[in-house]
Amino acid sequence: MVPRLKKALRVPTPTDRGPGRPWRPGTPPPAPIDPDLPGADIRIGYARCSTLGQELDSQLDALAGHGIPLEKIFSEKISTRVRVRPRFEEALRTAREVKAHAPHCRVIFTVYEMKRLARDAAELTALADHLTAHGLILEMLAGPLPGIYDPTGPGKLLFAFFAAMAETERENIRESTLEGLDTAARKGKHGGRPPVITDDMLHTVLRRRAGGGVR
Repeated sequence: MVPRLKKALRVPTPTDRGPGRPWRPGTPPPAPIDPDLPGADIRIGYARCSTLGQELDSQLDALAGHGIPLEKIFSEKISTRVRVRPRFEEALRTAREVKAHAPHCRVIFTVYEMKRLARDAAELTALADHLTAHGLILEMLAGPLPGIYDPTGPGKLLFAFFAAMAETERENIRESTLEGLDTAARKGKHGGRPPVITDDMLHTVLRRRAGGGVR
């Protein structure tokens, strides 16, 4: 009704609003974020070991000692050769959700060391790129590259280098283990638990049975 006020207010009108249309509640506008307000660091921890015989306590203690609450630490005993790791996927999903709800905060995905993350260098690099693409930060507490991962410049080159070294080390250990098992097998040592009945025991039982001493 007052053209001057209409131009001064400049209130945007949604495309689905207009005369004769029923009013429906729309999506509330996002809360404004003060760029000068420092955001808190939110850490999501992940710990993993390969076998049931190994222990997770040292990794869990290191993550908790780094200030990560226990409810934000995800752990599992599973080999990196298993493609689907439920707790790892849950940790990633949680980190993405936290970042979506708190975009002004640094969401840091923290692990004890690089080799707890993936099978090989290609998968490690892909994971690092995935975290960066979702605005997440990768952090390692130990190993050859401790601290916050820098996805630009020398940081990315160092990460790729140490990822390749970790893959080479894993393959060397696997090859040495297989060679050791093969050598032991050629010497008649097949590993595993010792037999409950030895050859001498079996021979004694069969001899007594033949003589009528065992039924």
